[in-house]
Amino acid sequence: MTTARNQYASGTPTQMTRFDDIYDQPDPRAYFSALGTLGYQTPHHAQGVFRSLLPLAGLSGVPQRPADEQEGGPRATLLDICCSYGINAALLNHHVTLEELYERYTSPQTARLTTAELIESDRTYYAARRRPDAVPVIGLDIASSAIAYGRAAGLLDAGFVENLEVAAPSPALYRATRGTRLITVTGGASFLSTHTFRPLLEGRQDPPWIAAFVLRTGSYQHMADGLALLGLTTEKDASRTYPQRRFTDVDEQRYAIAAVSAAGDDPRGKETDGHFHTALHLTRPTAQAVARPLHTLLPED
Repeated sequence: MTTARNQYASGTPTQMTRFDDIYDQPDPRAYFSALGTLGYQTPHHAQGVFRSLLPLAGLSGVPQRPADEQEGGPRATLLDICCSYGINAALLNHHVTLEELYERYTSPQTARLTTAELIESDRTYYAARRRPDAVPVIGLDIASSAIAYGRAAGLLDAGFVENLEVAAPSPALYRATRGTRLITVTGGASFLSTHTFRPLLEGRQDPPWIAAFVLRTGSYQHMADGLALLGLTTEKDASRTYPQRRFTDVDEQRYAIAAVSAAGDDPRGKETDGHFHTALHLTRPTAQAVARPLHTLLPED
């Protein structure tokens, strides 16, 4: 998803083009059609980064039982916040690329299918491409239709339609995430605060890591400061940025350039060249961050 979506913070002003109508459809065809024309690519960048972080965060990729509880404690899981249709789960756990998903969901053959037929086709498609090191993925989003699709297509092991910015997690969500080792965010970070993360982290002897791709048009410092109160350190990958999507028009580009400059970053060669860019932020216990800095964990370009 893109951060044009502001459903997590009512009244938040934005000068980005809104795509609200594509995030809660019965299936992801409108999502891929609309964002494909703009070259949206954050999930592609996240695919390699998240796979590199999984074993370091304590997710080995060894197949686990589908039950919430395993012998010896809760099962290790990944929690994808603002998960939409489960696209990160599709890329993380299957031998597919984002480009292949764009081709699949915008093809004439797929356009002729009903949603029910597409879900059945997707179950077969993803089952045939399932990685042997796939990890259980829990999805969290306020889009009920998107969550339902991700569950029905077999991409999400569990899905929850909840907004932790305004309410505490349900008992079911709290139980399901007790073994979460990695929390991921590839869209919507601008509209999240520690209200979403605190109840998932507080009281945890070994809290999960949080890996978030954050648009450069805003600051993530408020999040880092809030999580620091829980004994967690947030590092920003200063070595690179990741193109998100092309601008829809000149006005949107002007907004982005001004916002990035106001946030203290340099838009030259990035936003000035026609794309929104994101930066990777990784939050984890301070001792772990000191022992192995972020730049030593990331895959080489």
